[in-house]
Amino acid sequence: MSTSASNAQATPRSYLVGLIGSGIGGSLTPAMHEEEGSRLGLHYVYRRIDLEALKLDMSALSDLLTAAERMGYNGLNVTYPCKQAIIPLLDELSDDARALGAVNTVLLKDGKRIGHNTDWSGFARAFQRGLPDASLKRVVQLGAGGAGAAVAHAALTMGAKSLVLFDVDAGRAASLAEELQKRFPASTVSAGMALAESLAAATGLIHATPTGMAKLPGLPLPAELLHRDLWVADIVYFPIRTALLQAAEAIGCRTLSGGGMAVYQAVDAMRIFTGQEPDAERVYTHFQSLLQG
Repeated sequence: MSTSASNAQATPRSYLVGLIGSGIGGSLTPAMHEEEGSRLGLHYVYRRIDLEALKLDMSALSDLLTAAERMGYNGLNVTYPCKQAIIPLLDELSDDARALGAVNTVLLKDGKRIGHNTDWSGFARAFQRGLPDASLKRVVQLGAGGAGAAVAHAALTMGAKSLVLFDVDAGRAASLAEELQKRFPASTVSAGMALAESLAAATGLIHATPTGMAKLPGLPLPAELLHRDLWVADIVYFPIRTALLQAAEAIGCRTLSGGGMAVYQAVDAMRIFTGQEPDAERVYTHFQSLLQG
């Protein structure tokens, strides 16, 4: 074998990946991907494509996808507010993405755009790690958008008996509830009408709206509606201790931050992009160090 041939074989494959979303300057996803890529022996570059910073809206999605393909991107992660809007621009969907109607991971391969959803699996793995014995008998969820569809799917997959959905767009909550009820006939899924009444009877609360993010601070509901018999899971991780989690912890609720979901969805997305198996515990440890840094 020639020296040049052996050198070519020894050279790690390079990967160029991006994140499309709005207001993503604080995202820790790029750092997680790049660090784990390096640990796997890859040349791995992860770029933010921030609609807010670029002064663009979702009408730019088509152009951004085309540009990414032309520049040799291997894949893209997609976050708020693009997880549903991107679907018509894709060639194929995984079974999960099709069922959820939301995409957070797009593989660009062989001239095709293939949409996946690792949000739901990321949330499920985080929940099983952080709240392994929590009751899923009666769950209330705030948010029925792209991320909401994913975590609702996760909750029902894990065995939620009753799931009540609330959203600022009542029609969106009703539509998602109807779809989920068809997929999970053994459970009861409904769009909520009275939040106070639903929460009073609930064993757990999932928060899946952007409220509480650094750029959208505050509580997604009146704090007095929380009670100590609830567990509270938030998908927001920047900041890691949202106002909701602080309010819940103050009255004795068990809580789950959005950190675990952020880690595990990244691990699952990286597997899709590279075909290699990231070390989830190593990524989790790195994520914790990023939060403290």
